Amino acid sequence: MDHPGYSENKTKVIKRLRRVQGQVKGIEKMVDDDRYCIDVLEQVSAATRALQGVALALMEDHLSHCVANAIKDGGHEADIKIKEAYLAIERLVKS
Repeated sequence: MDHPGYSENKTKVIKRLRRVQGQVKGIEKMVDDDRYCIDVLEQVSAATRALQGVALALMEDHLSHCVANAIKDGGHEADIKIKEAYLAIERLVKS
């Protein structure tokens, strides 16, 4: 089986996800501590941007590895990978 496009960057992806996890735990603590709404919302926004950054990095790896290889090989698999990428981008844009 082919490796995911992010295989070479797996450590970086995990590090970024752990950072987001820490941000979310911090937001939970802020709510538990009855912090000001706007301060909490700012942290939610920061965590959202951080997750979007992870998604964009994963998409870049997917396009440059999985999709590029499928296009190089041609055939029906290329069409499938392009459609998958399009749908993933569509979901990101709508989120």
